[in-house]
Amino acid sequence: MFLQLDDIVAHVLVEAPAATMPADDVPLLMLHSIGTSLQVFDPQATVLARTRRVIRMDLRGHGLSGVTQGDYSMALHAADALRLMDALGVRRAHVLGMSIGGRIALQMALMAPDRVASLILLDTALEFPPPEAWQDRIDAVREHGTQALVDVVMPRWVVDPTRPDSQGLRQMLLRTDRAGYAGSAAALRDARAAEIIGRVTCPTTVAVGDQDVATPPEMAQEIHDAIPGSRTVTVPGGGHLISLECADATTALIQDHFAALAPLPSHAAGLAMRRAVLGEAHVARAQANATPLDSAFQDWITANVWGGIWTRPGLSRHARSLLTLAMMAALGRHEEFELHVRATRNTGVTPEEIAEVLLQVGAYAGVPAANSALKIAKAVLQEG
Repeated sequence: MFLQLDDIVAHVLVEAPAATMPADDVPLLMLHSIGTSLQVFDPQATVLARTRRVIRMDLRGHGLSGVTQGDYSMALHAADALRLMDALGVRRAHVLGMSIGGRIALQMALMAPDRVASLILLDTALEFPPPEAWQDRIDAVREHGTQALVDVVMPRWVVDPTRPDSQGLRQMLLRTDRAGYAGSAAALRDARAAEIIGRVTCPTTVAVGDQDVATPPEMAQEIHDAIPGSRTVTVPGGGHLISLECADATTALIQDHFAALAPLPSHAAGLAMRRAVLGEAHVARAQANATPLDSAFQDWITANVWGGIWTRPGLSRHARSLLTLAMMAALGRHEEFELHVRATRNTGVTPEEIAEVLLQVGAYAGVPAANSALKIAKAVLQEG
C-alpha cells in the first residue's frame, strides 16, 4: 500500500496472521538499511507474520517511497516512521532496524519512548565515523548515482558477494535514487552518540555479524553499554546485512527477543488470557464453583497453562485454539472439546477451520473420534 506521510508518499507492507489480531497486539515495525528496501526482511517477515503483525516501509528516498531533495536526518526518518504508525492506528510497536534502520529505531525511542515497546538493533551503531567519508560518498552519489559506490559498498555489506541474495542487494543499491541515498548518508554523517547514551531504556537486543566491517562488534558493544539491561547477540559468519546472508540466524534471534519479553507464568497473566479465550462468564462460574478440593488445581492451570503457555509469543492465540481443538478431539476429551469450540467465538477460529481440523483428526486419530467431535461442534455452533 501507499500512504501519504506529510511530504512523502510511503510504500508500506503490512502482514499478519490470517486470524484477526487481538486489540492489544503490539506489531513489529522493520526499518531497512541505506541503499536497500523493505525486501531485505523478506525471510524474517515470512516467518514472523505467522504469529504477529509485521509492518515494513521503504524509507524516504528508497524503494518505492517518495524522494525529497537535500540532507535528511535521523529525526526526519524517525518522524516518518512515527507518522506511519499514526496512519495505521498503531499506538506502540516493537521496532527492528538494520544499519541506518537501527539508528532510526534508536532515534524513535529517544523522540517517543512511550511508542517503542522494544528495540531489535541489527548491525548498527550510535554514530558512524568518519563524517568526511560520508561526505565523499554524498558528493560521488549526487554526481554519478549509486553506481559510483557499488564496488566499494558491496564488500562492506556481505561476506560472500557471489550469493544470489548478495546480487539482489547489489541491484537494490543500483536502483536507489541518488537523492535518497545522499540524503540518508547525510543522516549517518551527522548522527551523534551523545544523543542516545543513557536516554534509551526499553528492552533491547543488539545483534551483529562477527565479520561486519561496516559496524563491527565493538560498535554493538557501545550500544549495549549505552542501554541498561540490553542483551547482545553475535551472528557467526555474518557480515553487515545479516537478514539475507544469515537469514535463519536472524529470524531466530528475533524470535528469541520476543520469547525473552514473554511474561513469566503468573496467575494474573493467566487469568487475563483465560478470560479472553473462554469468556468472562465461564471463568466467573469456574471461580465461583471452586472448592478446597480443586482450588489449588484451578490456580495451577491458570498460572502455568494459561499464564505459562497460552501467553507465549511462538504461536498466535488462533493457532493455539486450533491445536487444542485437534488434540481434545483426537483424545476424546469431549467436555474440553465442547468448551474450546465455544471459545472459538473469542479466538477467531471459523467453522470452516474446525471442519478442516476434524478432517485431519479423522485421518490421523480415527473416524470415530472425528465423528464424535463433529456432532459436538455442530450442536455448539448451531446455538449461535
